[in-house]
Amino acid sequence: MSRVGKKPVTVPSGVTATIDGQLVKMKGSKGELSFLVPELVSVEIKDGAVSVQPRDQSKQARAFWGLSRAQVANLVEGVSKGFEKRLEINGVGYRAAMAGKSLKLSLGYSHDIDYAIPDGITIATPKPTEIVVTGIDRQKVGQVAAEIREYRGPEPYKGKGVKYAGEFIFRKEGKKK
Repeated sequence: MSRVGKKPVTVPSGVTATIDGQLVKMKGSKGELSFLVPELVSVEIKDGAVSVQPRDQSKQARAFWGLSRAQVANLVEGVSKGFEKRLEINGVGYRAAMAGKSLKLSLGYSHDIDYAIPDGITIATPKPTEIVVTGIDRQKVGQVAAEIREYRGPEPYKGKGVKYAGEFIFRKEGKKK
C-alpha cells in the first residue's frame, strides 16, 4: 500500500484544478502546468482536494499510485509557490555571471562556459559564487541545476567546484610523505 498515495492533495485558494480524462491541469498565480496520469490510476476532485486511487492491486498500479500523487502535489506547489535550487561555487577564480539570456561560468577551464537558459526557468546570480535557479516545473529546475553542477562537480580533496547549497562533500586526505 502506498503511504504517499493515500493522502489527498489539497488545492489552495487561487489555484484551479481541472481533470480531463487522465490529464490533470493546474492553474495558479505563477502559471499553468499539466500531468498525464497513467491509465492504471484514477484521479478525481472532491471537497477541494485531488485524490488518486489505483484501479487494481497490481504491483505496477500501486507504484504509479504514489508517483501520480507526488506529481499532482508538485503541480500544486509549482503553480502556487514555485521551486528553487541554490548552487554554490568554490574555488579560486571560479565565478558565474548573467550575460543576457545565458549564464557565463568561469570554472578553471581554458574557456568560459555559456549555458543557454531554457524556457520557463529563471537564473539569478546574487553573488559571483552563488547561482539561484527558479521555475514552476520541479523536474526542469532540478535538471537545469544538475546540468550546471555537471560542468565542474565538487572534488573530494579541496572541495573545489559547483555544489548544491547545503550539500556535504566527503573530504579525502591528501598524499602523505
